[in-house]
Amino acid sequence: MKLSTKGRHAVTAMMELALQHKKGPVTLADISAQQAISISYLEQLFARLRQHGLVTGMRGPGGGYCLARPATEITIANILATVDDVTRREEQPHTQGEAPAGAQMWLRLSNRIYDYLDSITLDEAIQSATSEDQAPLFGSSFRQTAA
Repeated sequence: MKLSTKGRHAVTAMMELALQHKKGPVTLADISAQQAISISYLEQLFARLRQHGLVTGMRGPGGGYCLARPATEITIANILATVDDVTRREEQPHTQGEAPAGAQMWLRLSNRIYDYLDSITLDEAIQSATSEDQAPLFGSSFRQTAA
């Protein structure tokens, strides 16, 4: 499994979008200012997120982006799959000596990581990142929006 900067930025931007959803559509400029991600980079990410049905865009004054589904229905793996090659891969049956034992071990580890990320909803990630009582679910450079 490959976790790239692109994937981390996509998750961070989606967390920011979910945090601000009650205010209405969120502009990329707002996300850029809060999370220190360039607007041109966000445009590329949000084009893919929109194509995969995770966000919807609204044009014109007061426009911006909104989550296409509730944050409780979007997993971190859903987000990563839109921008990186993050999927669960099935183990292939093999005969003795055909596939190295190490390759199978890495495949199982990759699948466990995927399953973990697929078990965390966007809502849970936000709760973890904004809660002072709870340890973060995973390391993040997430900057909480001032209320």
